[in-house]
Amino acid sequence: MAEQGRRGVRARWLVLPVVALVAWGCVRGGGSSSDAGGPARTPSAGASSSAQRSATPSSPGGSYDPADYAPQVRTYAKKAGVGAQLLMAILYNEDYKPHDAAFERSWQKYKPDAAFGIANMHRAAFDQTKRGRDFASRKWEELPDDRALAVEAAAWYLHDMSAQLPSHWAGSYTREELMALGYNAGGGNMAAFARGAKMGSQASDYLTRLRDNWKKAGAAVGG
Repeated sequence: MAEQGRRGVRARWLVLPVVALVAWGCVRGGGSSSDAGGPARTPSAGASSSAQRSATPSSPGGSYDPADYAPQVRTYAKKAGVGAQLLMAILYNEDYKPHDAAFERSWQKYKPDAAFGIANMHRAAFDQTKRGRDFASRKWEELPDDRALAVEAAAWYLHDMSAQLPSHWAGSYTREELMALGYNAGGGNMAAFARGAKMGSQASDYLTRLRDNWKKAGAAVGG
């Protein structure tokens, strides 16, 4: 769930405070196991999606590609009863900042309400979503290290957004677009948009990016 519109967010990440970068460098240089959360494993072509839960985090200038997690997206989208293409498009929408575990934790120390993981989920949203689910015992702090967990949580959050949608809505939005808006702005705002409320620039930008990423997301998951 994006913390603000992509243009503003991308500009913000280009001028990250020096303190966050320095902190990240210290963590990376020191190899702190307490901050890194233990070793992570990179998905291999022969590993099953159910057995592969973690992946080596990319560096701030690294080559993280949401498409690399297509197996996990298909698996958890199916379990949650949501479209794999939608879930992958969400990952593309949320790919606006460095997804490095050490960097995310350093940034979170600077900005305590920051989101974690490749799906950019906030603590409250994760804690609410995990209730009664297979990952109920997992912690929000694990999201930067366990990308499969981030995908799983995002899938179920989208499931919850789907359950909150009215049977009919105003405008020409698709069901998937409203669910994505709910992912970004919360269920209350999603319901307001469904009733015909005018969205602000941040939500509008998120929807534009979703549409831009839709075809690419479909190709990534084989849709």
